[in-house]
Parts: sequence; structure tokens; C-alpha cells
Amino acid sequence: MSLFKARDWWASVLGEGEEFDQGCLCVGDVDNSGSGYDKIVVGSFMGMLRIFSPHPAKPEEQMEADAQLLEVQFPDPIIQVEMGKFVSCSELLHLAVLHPRKLSVYAVSGTAGNVEHGDQYQLRLVYEHNLQRTACNMTYGPFGGVTGHHFICIQSMDGMLMFFEQETYAFGRFLPGFLLPGPLSYCIRTDSFITVSSTRQVECYRYETLAVATDADTRQDSDQQSKSSGKRLTADWTLVLGEEALDVCVPHTSSAMSSIFVLGERNLFCLKDNGQIRFMKKLEFNPSCFLPYGSVSEGSTNILMCNHNNMLLVYQDVTLKWVAQLSCVPVAVRVANFPELKGLVVTLSSDGHLQCSYMGTDPSFFTAPKVDAREVNYDEVDTEMKMLQKVIRGATKTQGITQRKPVVLFNAEVIQCPECVLYSQVKIKSRSAVQSPKMTVCVQPPLAVTQDQFVLDSMDFLQFSVCLSGSCLYLNDLSLCLSGIPRVSQCKFNLPLRLVCYPSSAIKNAKYKITVDTNKPPVNLNEVFPGTTSSALGFQLITGSKVIVLASKTSQRYRIQSESFEDIWLVAKELVQRFDQHFASLGVKDFRNSFTGPIPLPEYFETVDHHFELRVNVQKYQDLLSERAVQFRAIQRRLLTRFKDKTPGPLQNLDTLMEGTYRQVIALADAAEDNRERLIQAFTRLQSATHLLILLLSLWQGLGSEQTAILEATLLPLLQDTPQLGWEESVDAAISHLLKTCLSRSPKDQAISLSTGPLTIPKDTSRLKKHITLLCDRLGKGGRLSLTSEANVPTTVMMPGQKYLTLEAFIHK
Repeated sequence: MSLFKARDWWASVLGEGEEFDQGCLCVGDVDNSGSGYDKIVVGSFMGMLRIFSPHPAKPEEQMEADAQLLEVQFPDPIIQVEMGKFVSCSELLHLAVLHPRKLSVYAVSGTAGNVEHGDQYQLRLVYEHNLQRTACNMTYGPFGGVTGHHFICIQSMDGMLMFFEQETYAFGRFLPGFLLPGPLSYCIRTDSFITVSSTRQVECYRYETLAVATDADTRQDSDQQSKSSGKRLTADWTLVLGEEALDVCVPHTSSAMSSIFVLGERNLFCLKDNGQIRFMKKLEFNPSCFLPYGSVSEGSTNILMCNHNNMLLVYQDVTLKWVAQLSCVPVAVRVANFPELKGLVVTLSSDGHLQCSYMGTDPSFFTAPKVDAREVNYDEVDTEMKMLQKVIRGATKTQGITQRKPVVLFNAEVIQCPECVLYSQVKIKSRSAVQSPKMTVCVQPPLAVTQDQFVLDSMDFLQFSVCLSGSCLYLNDLSLCLSGIPRVSQCKFNLPLRLVCYPSSAIKNAKYKITVDTNKPPVNLNEVFPGTTSSALGFQLITGSKVIVLASKTSQRYRIQSESFEDIWLVAKELVQRFDQHFASLGVKDFRNSFTGPIPLPEYFETVDHHFELRVNVQKYQDLLSERAVQFRAIQRRLLTRFKDKTPGPLQNLDTLMEGTYRQVIALADAAEDNRERLIQAFTRLQSATHLLILLLSLWQGLGSEQTAILEATLLPLLQDTPQLGWEESVDAAISHLLKTCLSRSPKDQAISLSTGPLTIPKDTSRLKKHITLLCDRLGKGGRLSLTSEANVPTTVMMPGQKYLTLEAFIHK
């Protein structure tokens, strides 16, 4: 059979640097237009949700001019998107979006405009569920035989099936013998769920069995209760595959019989709904995704299958019917109907190549124009054209939607006052008309703004102020986000240093000191910091200690010292940035800052230990509060029993004991609240100290922007601590990954499997401090940070202030 190329009908490239998987694509009439045509919904791991309505473009038009209906940025990654009847009071289709810790259901609606590109689409949140466990995937259907509505089942990473009956959480069950999550699908005819476990066998669980099984809050409770009492959860049937499964699909083609399709690494399995094998097809390639759908032949099923050789194969059961070449490797494939052409194949690759294609020859879309032999009155045509242009301009001013990203200009006026307030003025310009864009101001605690959201009725100036809302401040980042339909523009910048400190007198001695070297002759500090006159500068942080900058008169060295280790970061960062700007303005291209070491790890570990101690205190206070609350309720029950007795006896000092317990509960609650506030301050100090450590490491080893970004993602993975996940375990896991991959000593030491268990708070910080020390040691010996596993190859380079030395360069395995 000849190999043909799939014909492109419509294509688009989604974003830059975004990632997609098999659950990130779905098709359907998501806006309930009733036209019979489908829309494409795509979600990415970067949290971007896009909706498209493709149509063939004319030769003189751009392909994506008006195909994109909506683009929304979510703060959390999107794992899966599905369409169904998920709202109890409506039978319309709604969009379910699965995040790692949240399930959200949205309604998509469109409003017609006055011009061709004037249609507006909105995404309205109907309801959402916050998940107690990290989600892996989901499936939906009429569980339990319900009609007119769909329920949702979510599989967590630790093997729990969570069932949601639309706006209500129903129940959750743990799968027996669970190790790793697998694909999940729902069979309507038997009302059962099909999954593939880590033991490489297909397992089927009936909804009725899941509903009446023993309930448990944790997996340990589930195992204990299943051995003692209650109905134990067992599979209806199982079938050993002997290989990993990539996907499971149950197409609803007939009410009399249903087939279960399982795509393995080397085989395609078709099972009956009772677990018996209908047929099996051995594959001679590595598949990437597949889609079974109904066939015109009775008793058979068509299967679309994509592989890693950029090929699309069409099977009718086990018979190969057609092969076509694609431009990329898809991770998801669907079949959809669009205007002028039905049954188009929609494919999505892992890097965002979205393509609508068909197989066969190109159909002709050309229609011969009607011949009009009447004479044209050019004066009337010119008058009509001017009138139409006037109408279009008037409609564009009110309902036109920009197709270009808006331009954001920032102008700030700083007024130093006792309240430490920065008055900011923002000017926004756009190349074309924009209808009511929204601007969001984002700052990190303890910074705060007087107003964080603005709806711009006109492109004009707007003002807001930034101030301190806490007792410590070590971050001065601010970002603006301007969103319209369907574009989002972001602008991030640093706030002035005067917001957090003011000039002060210099001191000679301090507890903590670091020295920054340059490769150029020393400069006067008044050139770098205008308005100063001496070689020693003092900065008094408003909520911290004093930071001093000293310049050497004979060498190109600058010392930064303070009584607080974490307070050094802001001034050190500002000094390095101003040096770069100063020498760049002079036309110096080879200027470089450096740090000769040693890295102040003992001082940094003091901040880490203080933060960890407060985290441990949180758990201690919770345990004590729980004990006192149990004691308080027990005393209440005994007193209530005494008061209800017809012949009451003496209280035996129960009232005194109750009052003392109450006072203990109040005191523990106050102490826990005080510890929580101290923990927030400690985490802010830890962030500042970590920023300083990253800055020193980058100056010490001359790290580039990419390696510095990897180091920041490793040491600063969280914006804030949560009871479920803290800084210590997150950083320890990230550093362990680097030490086992790109920073391993040799290819033999690289880990084959990087799977880890659930992250929990450690017993102490000794392991974390050991890994941080080892990370600095590997970097000091020439290690290079990379997102891929690489081996060491010696490469000779010149480091500032040193002789030639050998660095460990890495190559791909």
C-alpha cells in the first residue's frame, strides 16, 4: 500500500515552550450553538486554555485570524479537559477542567458582534471542587444508570477513585494493590470502570461494587477495615496483558455489545465487556495514541492509531485500511465535524502543534462567481463604500477586539513617607481598539496594593499604591497582567529600592560579610548610587537591619556587610545590577562580576534550621490542641450526663477541670497563631537568604541565565508553605534529582529510575543540608545544570582570577 501525506485543512502552533499530553484535547459543541459543528478545546501544562473554531482560510487571509475564540490563563496546570452534562439544573454541555488539586466546571457562551471578527466568547465558572489528593486523570458518564446527566470519576496519584455527582462529592474508594496510576475509562453498558494496574493487568470494577465497598480516609484504614469488617473491594474480572498500557477506550457504538480497546507498548487488545479477548494485533512500531470509533460495517470498529514515526494508520479491526504521513508525533487524536467538511482528524503534539487534516485528494472549494453584465455606477459604489467604512469604524470603537497584544508602559512616582508607600501611575496603549480589558496587579507578600484589579473603560492613566503589609520585607517584585479576549499581555519589573530602605550612616564592623569582585578598575560609589559622596554607603532597611557597602581604594573589590544575613540580598542584587548598567552605559562589553568564595553555607543553614523548627512547632501545637479538645469534649459529655440525671450528684470538680482545660485550649490557640505568623516571617527570610545563595553561586561559577533559572526553580519551588507541602522536602527532592542526573559523578552513577514516594516533612534537616553542600561541591568542581541527563566530558575553560582548569562538560547519553 502506498504511503500518502495527510492533507492539511487547518493548523496552528500553540504558545512557546508549552507542553501537552493525551488528556489535553477534546472536541464538541462546547458553546451549545446547535450548528452541528464542533469546537476544539486545548489545555496545556502551563495552565493555558484555548478554544478554536477552525475553518479553511482563503489564500489572501491568515489561517488563524479568527479561528481562536478564547484564551484563558489559569494559575494551575491543566491535566485533562472533557465536555459533558455536568450541571444538575441543565442538560447543556459544559467544560470540565482538571487541575492537580482542583476540578472546575465552566460554561462557555458566545455573544455576536457587529463585524466579522466581533464575536466574543466568555468562560463562566459554574462550580469547582478542591481535591484533597493530587489528581492523575478522570473519566465521566451516566454512573449508576442516571439519565440526562453525567457524573465524574477522578483517579488520584495514590490510587483513590473520587466520585462527584455534579456539584456534590459522593464518595471515594482506594483501588486494592495499587502502586502507580494507569489509564481509566468507563463502560456504559456494564456500568463499570476499566483501568490497567501497575501489575500490567486490566481490571474491571462495577460502580455498584465501588458504592457499597468499605469507605476509608487513608489507604492504611482501607487495608485494615477490609480485613476486619465491611465489604472488601474486589475486581469484577482481570486480564493479564504482560506490558504497560498507554490508553484505554470504550467506544459506545452499540447497546447490545461493547468492546474495550487497550493500547499497549507493542500490541493492540480488543476485549469483550466480560474480559474475554476478541482479537489482538501485534504492532511493528511504537504507538503514541489511538482512537476507536464506529464503522459503517456492522460488527466492526475503525481505529485511528498514531506512532512515533509521524504516521497515521487506519484499521478496521485488525485490517490496515490506510496509512498517511503527519508532520509531527501526536499525543492525542480526535475526529470532529467542521463547516464544509465532516470527519476531520484532529491531532495534537506534545509541543503544541494542533492540526486538522483529512486523507485522500484535495476537494475543490472554488465556486465560480455569477456573471453580472450590468454596467457599474462608480459614483454610487464610492458613496456606498464611504458609508460602510463609517459604520465599520463606529462599530470598531465600541465592540472591536484587538488581534495584537497591548503595549503596557509603566511610569512610577516615588514619595518616601513614614507609611512606606509607593504611588504608581500606569499608562496603557494599544495598537487597535480593545473592549473593556482587565488589568491585574500581582505582588508577593508582605507587599500589598490598594487595588489589584482594574477594568479599563478607556485607554488612559490609572493609579495605585504599593505598601508594606507585614513586619518583614525582602522581596520587591511586581508584575502587571493585562487580559482581553483572546489575548493576555504581562509586564514584570522591580520596584525602587527606596520603597524598602533609606540612607543611613555607615558602620565599620558587622557579623556577616560578603565580597564582590569585578574585572575593571574601581569606580566611585557616587557614580553607581547618585547622591552619595563617600566610599562607604549605609542602607537602613525599614523592617530589618542596616546594610553597609564598602569600596576598596586600591583594588576592584566591594564588601557588603550586615548584622542580618538575609538582609544582604537586596543590596547585593542592586549593586550587581547597577554595576552592569554603569559599565554598559560606558560601552564596556567584557565587564563581569564575580565572587571568590567561600559560600556562606553555615550562615544559610541557620536560617533553614529556624524555619524548620517553626514548622515542627506547628505540628506540635496541632497535636496538643487535638488532645485538649478531646479532653474538653469528654468533660462536657460527663457534665451533660450529670445535669440530665433526675437525681444529680456532686460535680466532683468537673467544672473546675473544664475551666482549666478551656484556658489551655485558648492559650494553645494563641500560641499556634503566634507561631504561624512567625513561620510566615521565617519563610520570607528564608526566601531572601536563598536568593542571596543563588546570586553568590551564579557569581562564583559564572552561571548563565538558563542555569541560574534551573537553580532558582530548584531552591525556590514554592511561593508559600502549606500544611501538605513544605520548602524542605520540595528542595530536597529537587536537589536529589539534579544529583542523580546532570550533576552525577559519572554516567554509571546516574539513576535509571527517578520515582520517589510521597513528600512528607523530614525528621530533621541533616539530609537537606548534606545535599545542598553536595550541590555546591559539584558546581565548584565544574558541574553544569541541565534539564536532561548527561555524562561528564572534561572541557578546559578560563575562570576569572584562576588558571586553566578542567570542567566536567556533559553530553547526551
